[in-house]
Amino acid sequence: MIIYIKNMVCQRCKIVVNQILTKLGLEVEYIKIGEILLKNSLSNYKMDQLEAALKETGLELFSDKKNLVDQKIKNIIFETIYLSDEPLAIKFSCYLSRKLNYSYTYLSNIFKKSNGISIEQFIILQKIEKVKKLLLTEGLHLSEIAYQMNYSSVSHLSSQFKKITGIRASDYRLMKMHSNKSRLRLMAV
Repeated sequence: MIIYIKNMVCQRCKIVVNQILTKLGLEVEYIKIGEILLKNSLSNYKMDQLEAALKETGLELFSDKKNLVDQKIKNIIFETIYLSDEPLAIKFSCYLSRKLNYSYTYLSNIFKKSNGISIEQFIILQKIEKVKKLLLTEGLHLSEIAYQMNYSSVSHLSSQFKKITGIRASDYRLMKMHSNKSRLRLMAV
């Protein structure tokens, strides 16, 4: 039995969901971001228990097909941006359409209605969040980050970063480094 979960978007969510399933005594085939495959179907009572336990953690089951499609779009975006090591070789719109078996127009309409922004805008926001993380933790040059995040050039990445955050990527890195040093000095006192 496949169950789809709203707002399940990270590894920590998967751990929490696995703990809930174990506590309820449910056997699992696999847990993916936003999706669970159980070995057996659930009684209404067990389904109610699962739904209540998920709500306590801020997660919930899907109520309709459009919500499900919206979450699948987000899951693919998160997996591609945060978990994949290689940039896509095709346009994201084509990739989504192939993965979900719907036209991109249909997908983009559902996404826009559910989230108030386009898929493209959401992708840009997620990519910039990943760039922020890479700037602070990986010690990569901006050119390496631009390649890894599938930007056509460093200037394209830089202009998007500034447009979204209001500051240049290099200034962001310096600002965070100085902030961390200040915190360390305060902790030493």
